[in-house]
Amino acid sequence: MNMKIKKAVITAAGLGTRVLPATKAMPKEMLPIVDKPAIQYIVEECVKAGIHDILIITSRGKHIIEDHFDRSPELELRLAESNKPEALAEIVGISDLANIMFVRQQEQLGLGHAILYAERFAGNEPFAVLYGDDVVIGETPAISELCAAYERYGKGVVGIQEVPETEIHKYGCMKVEKLSDRLYHITDMIEKPKPGQAFSNFAIQGRCILTPDIWAILKNTPKGANNELQLTDAMRKLAVRDGMTGVDFSGTRYDMGNKLGVMKAAVEVALAHKEIGANFADYIRKLAAEI
Repeated sequence: MNMKIKKAVITAAGLGTRVLPATKAMPKEMLPIVDKPAIQYIVEECVKAGIHDILIITSRGKHIIEDHFDRSPELELRLAESNKPEALAEIVGISDLANIMFVRQQEQLGLGHAILYAERFAGNEPFAVLYGDDVVIGETPAISELCAAYERYGKGVVGIQEVPETEIHKYGCMKVEKLSDRLYHITDMIEKPKPGQAFSNFAIQGRCILTPDIWAILKNTPKGANNELQLTDAMRKLAVRDGMTGVDFSGTRYDMGNKLGVMKAAVEVALAHKEIGANFADYIRKLAAEI
């Protein structure tokens, strides 16, 4: 039996330029999906998967993320005095979700560079990586599905989904061989392929499990696309050398670094929301009839 995944790294240092001006003063990871910020959904995904030690990699100007997961005595006192026990329990519960630590990526030098900040945190253990702008919602936490694949095969794991051929140039894509339902053996990958370079329509989608081998590989990987240290380039060396496992996870992914993704998340989560879902559905029906 391979080691269980006990630690997770959430990368949240990007600037969010695709959703400006909303992200001029607020991190994209804090964009709300109805009544919770995107990054809370990601932390909750880890917790549901049994992962309670979490490192969030941020950057300058993102202290609001730390504040969200901290206690708020003034707000808690006001809720207690206002006799709002449910709201109080929810607010206190945010700070008790997990053992969350933070570190700043001091320069924007790529996702691979950001992951190196987690070396002391993860050490010699395999660990999960969740991209801070990729929210995945489903019955089973996506990272649980990746952890199960790691425990089964003992290799690095990548969350993958098929995207349209016209979109694959935006992602890291992989050469895959099907193992079983939703599971694939990965033997090669490329970041943001140019026309004719794509191995398949399977793209990396915001989740992976990395082994400690990644530290030495990252330190010896040259800068790639956008003159940045690309995590995909480092994972490619793992895939070519040892193979990796791809998991076509069952949940729905929302790209919170993309305006359309932000709106899809808001609408679809609102429709399923226990407090406003029914009324919002009525609103959507009436609105659709007028379009």
